[in-house]
Amino acid sequence: MKLIKNAEVFSPEAIGRKDILLCAGKIIAIEDDISIDLPKIIEVVDATGKIVTPGFVDSLVHITGGGGEGGYATRTPEMNVGDAFEGGVTTVIGVLGTDAETRSLENLLAKSYGLEEQGLSVYCYTGSYHYPMVTVTGSIKRDIMLIEKFIGVGEVAIADHRSSQMTPTEMARVASEARVAGMLSGKSGIVSIHVGDEPAKLSKLQRVVEQSDIPITQFYPTHINRHTELLEAGFAFAKQGGFIDFTTSTTEQIIEQGETPAAQALAQALEKGVDIKHITMSSDGNASLPTFDDKGKLIDLQVGQVKSLHQSMVDAVLQYKVPLNLALSSITQSPANILSLGQKGQLATGKDADLNILNKNSLQIEVVIAKGYIVVNNT
Repeated sequence: MKLIKNAEVFSPEAIGRKDILLCAGKIIAIEDDISIDLPKIIEVVDATGKIVTPGFVDSLVHITGGGGEGGYATRTPEMNVGDAFEGGVTTVIGVLGTDAETRSLENLLAKSYGLEEQGLSVYCYTGSYHYPMVTVTGSIKRDIMLIEKFIGVGEVAIADHRSSQMTPTEMARVASEARVAGMLSGKSGIVSIHVGDEPAKLSKLQRVVEQSDIPITQFYPTHINRHTELLEAGFAFAKQGGFIDFTTSTTEQIIEQGETPAAQALAQALEKGVDIKHITMSSDGNASLPTFDDKGKLIDLQVGQVKSLHQSMVDAVLQYKVPLNLALSSITQSPANILSLGQKGQLATGKDADLNILNKNSLQIEVVIAKGYIVVNNT
């Protein structure tokens, strides 16, 4: 048992100064004052003058690494559990990307179980960039329904020269399978969409929504801050009821080529009147971050960092003046709700005991608690 005293709590909404009692990996009480004199049983954490937030939910991480577009020598490394915890991330969604040949779903699942044993909460998507989809059981529907870790499918690539150039009919078929599987298994059944920098932008998803009964909320497109035109298309997509995700891992070169930093994109979306419930940020951690010239030739490649998620939240608040509760929502409650992770993304009685204790002024991470255990202590 742990008792966090005198914290300024953001649930992510600001709820004032509270004490928080944790037991058996759950939040069992949030009250103005909790006094229990059992020193041999309860560990007291003094959070006076500190901010306590939900643990961060990173909805897109290449936990097994990714295939480098510069050949085998540029394959990116697997994520270590410390990469997540040090960035305040207590829940991740693992994905495959461009390489679904030497990076397998079986390895993705094995990695997720290993990270769980180390205290991280991990879920996964079946499938990858390409169509027909790679699966474990032979179908998207069976993967989602029968394998606990799989909550949806993705990241499926569109508007990208590395994609399978799916037709709207093929995309609708994938979304329909995932949707039905989610309904039958009590999961989100979401379709995570990698959006490249080609002019088509989100038009394929728009056509599926217009030509079928599949709701716009079935899709979860990411990398929406890739360039200005896509960003504007993303704002329109979200105002129609869809979800959009901004990628926090980037490089100076990628920004020079037109990408909007995720923190800035979040501020712009809110200024445009986009509901925070429809906006998230994710790190794209351990993915390759390739830069191509106008002929599609690779000219540079870096590796995504999970810790960029926290830094983008800090930048949104301190640099772009986004209210703290909204910046936090984009990496806690919003992704948890979109992905139907009911125990995550919020500080409330009965929720999982995933919390971050931050410095009130700098918002830097001081303590991370995952499933009730202290996994980072920088005090």
